[in-house]
Amino acid sequence: MEALLFGLEATALARALSASLWVYPLVNAAHLLGVALLIGAIVPVDLRLLGAWRTVPLAPFCRVLVRSAAVGLALAALCGALLFMTRASEYAASGLFVAKMVIVALATANALALRLAGFDALLRAGDANRPLPRRVRVAAAVSLLAWLAALTLGRLVGYR
Repeated sequence: MEALLFGLEATALARALSASLWVYPLVNAAHLLGVALLIGAIVPVDLRLLGAWRTVPLAPFCRVLVRSAAVGLALAALCGALLFMTRASEYAASGLFVAKMVIVALATANALALRLAGFDALLRAGDANRPLPRRVRVAAAVSLLAWLAALTLGRLVGYR
C-alpha cells in the first residue's frame, strides 16, 4: 500500500500540482466549491424530509437540490482526488482523513439507497401532505449528521 501511495505522489500530475503557484489553489477552491454545493443543497433537502417547510412542495424542491448535491459531490470527489495525490501517504496515515472518507462513503451509500428505494414516488407522497415513511426520515437524519461530520472532519484534516 505504501508503494502505491508514494507512487501516486511521484506521478507527474501530483508533482505538477504541488509545484504550481496557481493550479493547486484553484483545485483546492474547486474542491471547496463542490463541498459548498453538496452541503448547501443536501442540508435543506434533509431538513425538508425531516418535516421543515411543509408548505413548500417536496418534489420540485428536492429535484433541484438533489441534482445540485450530486454535482457538488462529483466536483468535490474529483478535486479531492487530485489534492489527495499530492500528499497521499500523509493523508492515508491520518485517522481524521480516513474517518472522513468512511463517512463520505456511508453518506453516499445512504443517498443511493434512498434513491433506489423509489425516492421519486416518496416525493410525490410527501407532496400530498402525507407524512413520509419513517425510513425516509431516518435516512434524512443519517444524511444530515453524516455530511456535517464529513465537513467537520475535512476542515480538521486541513488544519493538522
